[in-house]
Amino acid sequence: MITNSKVRFFGFFVVLNITFQLISDATAGKIVSVFGYGVSVTVLYFPFTYIISDVLTEVYGYAKARTALWYTLIASIIAGVFYQIAVQIPAASFFENSQAYSIVFGVVPRVLVGGWLAVFAGDISNNFILAKLKLVTKGKFLWLRTITSTIVGQGVNTLIFYVVALWGILPTKLLFVSIIAGWTIKTIVEILMTPITYIVIHKLKKAEEVDYFDRDTNFNPFILGIGKKEH
Repeated sequence: MITNSKVRFFGFFVVLNITFQLISDATAGKIVSVFGYGVSVTVLYFPFTYIISDVLTEVYGYAKARTALWYTLIASIIAGVFYQIAVQIPAASFFENSQAYSIVFGVVPRVLVGGWLAVFAGDISNNFILAKLKLVTKGKFLWLRTITSTIVGQGVNTLIFYVVALWGILPTKLLFVSIIAGWTIKTIVEILMTPITYIVIHKLKKAEEVDYFDRDTNFNPFILGIGKKEH
């Protein structure tokens, strides 16, 4: 079990994860061209949530990373609900940007739900693969573990979001191309960040004096681990 004295920086990474998630939620509607493909601007920084998940899982273990995911998801859901409430409240007669505001924050429920399902399934897949591979490799080949978990996690995230949120809206061919493009770009971003991930993990393990192996962990993704022993 990891005691509270061994998680001095855990809260910081949770806040960082929530921040990147909320930024992604609010800016996902902007489409940019990357190598000629139209993708959400979030492909450039949403992968940071997976880097943080890798750090948390590698250092503190799957259960702590799962708790961070639940905190992040709860924050995203609350923010999403209030975005919709803010859109529905009538604007003042002199507020000239009401329509633009509604376009940015008035996300249809299907897209919201698709995003939440994608975040949960993708992140929990990433953490599970990373934790299991750490046992298999006996803590070696960190680069292999982070890249493998990223490929799986980002793939699950991208597939679920596009299918749930955009199936029947985008032409099937364009939907397929968008899934592959988004998956590939997000994976590349995280792979390029691997050296930084190495540095952060190394320094955090040293600072916390923790390098957790999930030998006896309950991998049930629906346990929040709040107020209970997580390992």
